[in-house]
Amino acid sequence: MKNPTKQKPASPAALLTSAFLASLVFTGAGFAQELTFGYIPASLEYPYNVSTAQGFEEAAAAAGVKTVVLDPRGSLEKQSNAIDDLLTQDVDAIGFLPLDSVAAEGFVDKINEAGKPVVAIALQVGDSATRAVNDPYPGLSALVATDNYQAGYVSGEMAAGLLPKDRKAKIAIVMGDPAYTIVKLDTDGFKAALDKAGADYEIIAEQPTNWTPEQGEAVCQNFLTANADIDLIYSHADDMAIGCARAIDAAGSKAVLIATGGGSKLGHDAILAGEMYGSVCTRPKLLGALMFQAMYEAVTKPETPKGRFVSYDMPQITKATIDACPEQW
Repeated sequence: MKNPTKQKPASPAALLTSAFLASLVFTGAGFAQELTFGYIPASLEYPYNVSTAQGFEEAAAAAGVKTVVLDPRGSLEKQSNAIDDLLTQDVDAIGFLPLDSVAAEGFVDKINEAGKPVVAIALQVGDSATRAVNDPYPGLSALVATDNYQAGYVSGEMAAGLLPKDRKAKIAIVMGDPAYTIVKLDTDGFKAALDKAGADYEIIAEQPTNWTPEQGEAVCQNFLTANADIDLIYSHADDMAIGCARAIDAAGSKAVLIATGGGSKLGHDAILAGEMYGSVCTRPKLLGALMFQAMYEAVTKPETPKGRFVSYDMPQITKATIDACPEQW
């Protein structure tokens, strides 16, 4: 019998980052010591965002690059002010995690006018109704992000194998904050995979949250009160799924719980405990390192093409494949 916990080979993105950082020891450290990069996450209240900052700072430290991280605490106005602050400090490059994808267009334009490379991380810049995630907004050196349509698709592939085959399955979706473009992508990818698999299903309920376990629990309580016979609940992130698991247990429901936006320590533990069937690996710390890499290349090699989309592999996470997602943020 094969060992179900055998490690998968590192993804191409992870291997590229490792090789890139190793090369700095020989080629870039002297020049890198003269550089300062700024990063503005959306809010360091969330573990995911904290991990992006950790990945960025660790990669910068390995390269000898100074960093300035400014936390706008979820305020669009403060994020705008932080960009002005970094431009005043004359940092060499700026990375940011957009709070509003449309407003972020103006931020990118402003940074470009100042002649600084800019990299967006995790979320799209621009209206998702007119711009695909793998088609970065003009002016960006790179968009470094999880392909959320693909993440949703992987969740849908997982769900297709768990639904009843003798009747129409009932599915409910615990959404993230609809202000984030990734919410639509997570749902669209999920449905596309179910449709391709020929699944017989209906989405009987969808409800947004603010990405917290508390709202995940409240939303799932509402779902199960209105429809006690739900077959599967799909959460847009591990965080809401943790709360949803409590609601499923309290209701004595047999609903199967899966998520995307997975890879957190809490999600890892919930899968091992059988509280959640599975999730999809997202790697915010790796994203932070990849963001640094894109910024560094843009500064040290100005001929590097702009408008690149940088992502990574996203395997399913179940009890059998738990080690395929190593970060556990």
